[in-house]
Amino acid sequence: MRNSLALIAAGLVLTGGPALAQTAAPAPTPAPAPSYSSRVVTLAEAKTVVAAAEAEARKNGWTMVIVILESNGQQVFAEKMDGTQYGSNEVALKKAHTSANFRRPTSYFQDAVKAGTLNSIFTGATAVEGGELLLVDGKIVGSIGVSGGSGAQDGQVARAGAAALK
Repeated sequence: MRNSLALIAAGLVLTGGPALAQTAAPAPTPAPAPSYSSRVVTLAEAKTVVAAAEAEARKNGWTMVIVILESNGQQVFAEKMDGTQYGSNEVALKKAHTSANFRRPTSYFQDAVKAGTLNSIFTGATAVEGGELLLVDGKIVGSIGVSGGSGAQDGQVARAGAAALK
């Protein structure tokens, strides 16, 4: 009996040791987030951003929902391309809110979760690529949220839209 207990204890130590030794790599220090502008994205700018995002989606044969928010989180413009799944409306909005509220792209949170840091999802951040900041003169005037494809596709379309504002 004593030998059995000793073997069990030794087995637990040997199998648990490597697991205890594994620690997550420290997360890289994020670059400072840009500051908010004293102005917000205009309707004309929002339409320009959406047109560029839609063009990127159409070029690739994707259907998307594209949402533009002011930096304070208020909606300026939204577009749902024909055939886009219904659930993408809310997802695109959440991505845009995450970017505006936390002053960074949603890919930042996706990467953090992949690295094992779950704090971001407990704060309400949407940790899926497709939310980007809209910057004018290096300051945040709004955000774009895109949903309808994979995270990578949503991110590609959102970045194409955001680039149109620069």
